[in-house]
Amino acid sequence: MYELTGVTKQYRRGQGRVDALAGVDLTVREGDRLVIQGPTGGGKSTLLQMLGGLDRPTSGSVVFDGTDLATLSERRLTAVRARTMGFVFQSFNLIPTLTAQENVETALVPLGTRAAERRRRAAEALESVGLGERAGHLPSELSGGQQQRVAIARALVKRPKVLLADEPTGNLDESMRDEIVELLDGLWREHGLTFVMVTHDSAIARRAPRLAILRKGQITLKENHQAAEAL
Repeated sequence: MYELTGVTKQYRRGQGRVDALAGVDLTVREGDRLVIQGPTGGGKSTLLQMLGGLDRPTSGSVVFDGTDLATLSERRLTAVRARTMGFVFQSFNLIPTLTAQENVETALVPLGTRAAERRRRAAEALESVGLGERAGHLPSELSGGQQQRVAIARALVKRPKVLLADEPTGNLDESMRDEIVELLDGLWREHGLTFVMVTHDSAIARRAPRLAILRKGQITLKENHQAAEAL
């Protein structure tokens, strides 16, 4: 699925340079559930952006299904993201003037899906996250947890190979955090996804069968066999 080799990412800061990633090697197998944890500024979100083709490395390769994302044109990269990757972010990123149903449908527009099919699949996706009865509501009429469920439905409606989540519970309280994590785990199993999540939350990290710790741009991998067996 993914093979990262020698991935670096450098940013300019004033007259100096910041190494967000410093030679990361990482393999993510198809069907993996990987959690990335580490301190603020340690490179977690940067690594997720590399996996999602949202940013390019300064050096190294990010091979996804045999293709190095770093070498693709923007047009081809956009097409790969649209077809194969679903994204969930901390801030939900819903369009405030669209209903839950319409927000979910937006993920299918770039794929050229016909309107009737978009409506059907969006309704099914909302049902799968427990929001079938709220399809006609605007984001402002939904709780934070419900908005994140809409965002998850939007990510899954196009039936991606990979689900990438950046602090998906960061704006939620503890009880809602647990609900969203359980939902994501269930959807991962049901759909056979490859699932990569960035989090600062140790309670979430302890549940991960594979854990990547990022500190100062460098990665340490840990296998949690007990968590894997529980899943």
